[in-house]
Amino acid sequence: MSSFLKVNEHPIERAIRVLVGAGLVAASVTGRLGAWGYIGVVPILTGLMGTCPLYTLIGVSTCPVRKTST
Repeated sequence: MSSFLKVNEHPIERAIRVLVGAGLVAASVTGRLGAWGYIGVVPILTGLMGTCPLYTLIGVSTCPVRKTST
């Protein structure tokens, strides 16, 4: 259970996800994009949480490798 909601996104990717998601939602709110724009909530949430469920399923991580001191 320790891998539940484990951070697997790079900080820059997280910021991009939040910005793109906010843009989609804003476009939908202003009427430039239909109701499908509210799908932007998904990248906003994954960006804020720092974890992507799809990445977890396929075993991908864009998070930088942390060095361990020995």
